[in-house]
Amino acid sequence: MINAMIKRTFLFLMILCITLLGHSQKTEILKVGNQWELRVNNHPFFIKGVVGQTYLEKVKLYGGNSIRIGWKKEELDKVTKLGLNALVNLPANAERYGMNYDDTTAIRIQTEKIVEIVKNTKDHPAVLMWAIGNELDYIPGTKPFNPKVWDAVNQAAKAIKAIDTNHPVMTVIGTSMMEKVADIVKRCPDIDLLGINSYGDIYTLPETLKKYGWTKPYVISEWGPDGYWEVKKTKWGAPYEQTGLEKYDCYNKKYKSAIDNGNGQCLGSYVFYWSGFKQETTHTWFCMFDINGLESPLVGLMQQLWTVPQLVTQSHLLSNQSHPLSNLAPIVDSLNIGQFVRYQDIVLKPGSVNSSNVTATDTEKAPLTYKWEIRAEAVYASYAGQGEKVPEPVPGLISEEKSTIHFTAPKNKGAYRLFVYVYDGKGHFSTANLPFWVE
Repeated sequence: MINAMIKRTFLFLMILCITLLGHSQKTEILKVGNQWELRVNNHPFFIKGVVGQTYLEKVKLYGGNSIRIGWKKEELDKVTKLGLNALVNLPANAERYGMNYDDTTAIRIQTEKIVEIVKNTKDHPAVLMWAIGNELDYIPGTKPFNPKVWDAVNQAAKAIKAIDTNHPVMTVIGTSMMEKVADIVKRCPDIDLLGINSYGDIYTLPETLKKYGWTKPYVISEWGPDGYWEVKKTKWGAPYEQTGLEKYDCYNKKYKSAIDNGNGQCLGSYVFYWSGFKQETTHTWFCMFDINGLESPLVGLMQQLWTVPQLVTQSHLLSNQSHPLSNLAPIVDSLNIGQFVRYQDIVLKPGSVNSSNVTATDTEKAPLTYKWEIRAEAVYASYAGQGEKVPEPVPGLISEEKSTIHFTAPKNKGAYRLFVYVYDGKGHFSTANLPFWVE
């Protein structure tokens, strides 16, 4: 009797899984009064998404619901198994990679490839929306681009919608030369919304879009700390990365002010970067996890931003009864070298002995441990860190692992950074760094 019940239950669950995995979902964009609304299978849906390839099992656990990802079946199968959905990136090429948007044959071949992918993928239950390319207009150095790129985007969008009426179509842009939006309005009538990668200028997006005539909705397809192209730099050109506390406050403010602000156009966002270290000016600039999967303060912050309606504070994170966190990450407040203050160019003599101090706080008063490194400044790549190599730590310069240390400056002249990592022993870390020059 019991065995028969178990078998029936197992059979029911198998049928249910097959049913759920085998049916595509219908995504719609509707305008209700002055508000745009995204609906999935007729239910309101606000995107709480991530950009990343790892630790995706934590997205839904922490209140997220979507991933910006590729079109390969194994990727989408994983998204479905995790109970999430996907903004699917389609492979439109950019001029910076050699695409010629005056070449009608190349455009036709690209469109045919996109259509073939959509035909083979549109019924996958993970698909939320399609994204045609990423920052197709951008050429490093903010060089002029061929405006015919938007004609090609619209051609692809029109072809997609001819075979798939269940999923909206966008293209993804960056925020350089935003006058291009007026051209997109004119040349891309068949896209349903815009994806926008935005960092320091995220607060002014509604006004900018209005200025150039964009009246449809948008999604923040990528956002995070202030970018290395937006912050102050040393006299030798090294940008100042935000400390752990500065990033925490930055993510918090951006989400509440520019994403979850009820402006009627924003349908949600994809936070960057839901993965471990990624070399882009530094290996720590955008990461939300470390290489071993330890969580930065930003992970716990996003959990609360996704699950509670008011502005987040550290004390609220533990006291929230609906979605409590058992433990919070430490947060690095400040880092200094000797008597130098932040944004003051730090110039050291070769082989000189110098002091450094880090200030970090932990809400639960956990005993903190420290790791310090000195690395040469990276040789910057021209776009999104592609081709950048991670400089290895210079050995033999630091022998202490506490909050205040002494270190020896490298013997070779050049640009360096002092990194510190702070751990609570409970699965969390925070970090900061300072650039300096050896004269």
